Amino acid sequence: MASLGWRWWRCCSWRAASGSPGLGALRGPPEVQGCAVPARPAAGSQNLMPNFSLVRSLLSCPNKHSISRFHHTTQVVGCYSKTQSGEKYTDPFKLGRRDLTDLYEDIKKELLVSTTELKEMCEYYFDGRGKAFRPIVVVLMARACNIHHNNCRDMQASQRTIALIAEMIHTASLVHDDIIDDASSRRGKHTVNQIWGEKKAVLAGDFILSAASVALARIGNTTIVSVLTQVLEDLVRGEFLQLGSKENENERFAHYIEKTFKKTASLLANSCKAVSILGCPDPVVHEIAYQYGKNVGIAFQLIDDVLDFTSCTDQLGKPTASDLKLGLATGPVLFACEQFPEMNAMIMRRFSLPGDVERARQYVLQSDGVQQTTYLAQQYCHKAIREISKLRPSPERDALIQLTEIVLTRDK
Repeated sequence: MASLGWRWWRCCSWRAASGSPGLGALRGPPEVQGCAVPARPAAGSQNLMPNFSLVRSLLSCPNKHSISRFHHTTQVVGCYSKTQSGEKYTDPFKLGRRDLTDLYEDIKKELLVSTTELKEMCEYYFDGRGKAFRPIVVVLMARACNIHHNNCRDMQASQRTIALIAEMIHTASLVHDDIIDDASSRRGKHTVNQIWGEKKAVLAGDFILSAASVALARIGNTTIVSVLTQVLEDLVRGEFLQLGSKENENERFAHYIEKTFKKTASLLANSCKAVSILGCPDPVVHEIAYQYGKNVGIAFQLIDDVLDFTSCTDQLGKPTASDLKLGLATGPVLFACEQFPEMNAMIMRRFSLPGDVERARQYVLQSDGVQQTTYLAQQYCHKAIREISKLRPSPERDALIQLTEIVLTRDK
C-alpha cells in the first residue's frame, strides 16, 4: 500500500490524502454512518496515528487516565470550549450513582418469582459486581436533557425506570450470549448455563426480558415502548449477523460495524433516546441523545474487542482470545488482515483448523490492528462528544463527555 499522508478535514474527521483506499474508503451502514473508518498507515508510519486524550483537551480538569499505552502521538485539534457549568467537576460514576441507589435491589423486586431455583438464576448476575455502565449513562443523559430543556435538576421516576430496564435487557442478553457461546465464565464466576444447564438458562434469560417488558409497559408511553422494543429486535438481528461472514473485505468490515451496533450500541442509543423523550419534547435533543449513545456504544465494544487481545483473563473475568475461539473476526483481526492477507482464509473458515486461533492471535499482535481499532474507537467517541456538547452545559453533560475517555482507557 502506498504511503499515506493525513490531514484534518473540517476540523473533526480524517481523510487519507493518497494511496489505496482500503478500509478508509468505507462508511458504515445507514445507522452507523458519520464516523470514517481509518485506512491502515503504511508500515513504519504508526506515528501518524492521531492521539486525542479527549477530555484532557476539551475540559481543563485533572485527568487520572492515560492512553499512552496506545502509542499515538498526534494531538487532536480541539473543537469544543471549556465547560461553562460553573460547578466543580465530579467523577461521572459518583455523579450517576446518586440516582441508582439500590439499583439491583429494585431490579430484583421486578423479578417476581415464586420458584426458588428460577429466582436464584434470575438474580445471579444482579449481584452488584457489574459496572452498571449503561444505567449510569442513562441517568446522566436524563438529567442532562432535563437541565437543557427547562433547567430542571430533578429526574423523573420513569426515567430511572429506563435505567433499570436497560440493565435488565443487557443482563438477559448476557445470559443468552453465554448459552450461544457455550461460555464457562462471566465476571469472574461460572455462567448460568454452566451451573444450571442450557435449557434452564434460556428460560431465565427469557424471564428477565419479560420482567423488563412489564416494567416498560408500566411507564404507559407507547412511544417509549416502541423505542425500547427496537433494542430487542436489534439484539436478535445482531446475533444473526454474528453467525454469518462476508467474503469481500469492504463488506466484511461494514458487516462487523453493523453487528456491533445492533448487539451492543442499540441498547445504549435507544435508552438514551427514551429518557430524552420523557424529559424534553424537542426532537433535536432526542437525536443528540441517540447519537451519543450509539457512538459511545460502538466505541465501548471496539475497546472490548481490543481487550480480548491485550488484557489477561483475571482482568476481564472471562477467557482472552474468546472471539477467535468462537470463530469471530473483530476489528483487530480485520485490520491485521490488511497486513497479513493469509488471514483471509482463516476468517472464512472461522479459525476452525488446529493452530488457527494462536496463529491469528500472533498476526494481530504483530500488526497495528490493536492500534487501528483503538483509533477507530477514539473517532466514535469524538463524534459522541460533538453531539453531547450541543446540550446546555451542566455537570451531567460534562460527565458524559468524561465517560468517553473512561471508555477508551478501561482495562476490563
